Amino acid sequence: MDLTLVVLAAGMGSRYGGNKQLDGIGPNGEIIMDYSIHDAINAGFTKVVFIIRTDLKEAFETHYADRFKGKIKMEYAFQNEYTEHTAKYEANRKKPWGTTHAILAAKHLINEPFLVINADDYYGTESFVEAVDAIKRLKGNEYLIMGYELVNTLSDHGTVNRGVCQVDENMNLTGIKETLSIGKDGEEISYEENGQRHTLDPKTYVSMNFWGFPTSVLDHFEEKFIDFVKQNNEDPKSECFIPVEVDNLMKEGKATVKVEPTSASWLGVTYQEDKPHVVNGIKQMIADGVYPEEVK
Repeated sequence: MDLTLVVLAAGMGSRYGGNKQLDGIGPNGEIIMDYSIHDAINAGFTKVVFIIRTDLKEAFETHYADRFKGKIKMEYAFQNEYTEHTAKYEANRKKPWGTTHAILAAKHLINEPFLVINADDYYGTESFVEAVDAIKRLKGNEYLIMGYELVNTLSDHGTVNRGVCQVDENMNLTGIKETLSIGKDGEEISYEENGQRHTLDPKTYVSMNFWGFPTSVLDHFEEKFIDFVKQNNEDPKSECFIPVEVDNLMKEGKATVKVEPTSASWLGVTYQEDKPHVVNGIKQMIADGVYPEEVK
């Protein structure tokens, strides 16, 4: 089975203070997504599609001029150029239209089942193998989300927001609850709601925006995005997000989402202060033999 990896890399990185997608964290200038691509190649992927902005094109092409040559096909889609349903509203926009819109910008490049990841999240070697096994089992309008154990996604530098997966007895997703200010509270993990702290099971599954889809989802996303634009075109900050539209499809009975558990540890950068933790994590994995000294 041919598989495509779709990398969401068009974000502005406003909280980070720059293009964190291209900020080196490995010993030879590797960026986070280099490790994801390395893992995807080993898991059997044949193509990667980067969804970027046109102002990042030259930097991406320079970075990938010699990396992964002959190992995986690379293609680019430009989110800011995809205006098929938004052209008359672009004058009022500074922000992109969200992750659903990003996927549609790459629609013409996606011809096989695909996984979606964030460029600035490290997902763990084993998660790609698990995701490939899971996506091969999908039938019809079944989708996939990788469920990370909450304890493996926390930060030592403050609280985080996470989408907590609500699942039934068959590991089908029933909803995602956006849960704010999750952090370590002594021996426990807690979050804030209505001014009070509540505890969470460390093994609670959370979404790190690691999705798997058949190509049939693309038409569904396009329909949803057209509706979204009709309803939200006057709000210059509105964004159409993948989890929201997947939830809408579930409620309409058009999709079932399988939660695939993974014990992989996540690494990511939201703020500059997060970077040393990621650098040290990669360094340790190289020392442990998970990755070679240079990923290329």
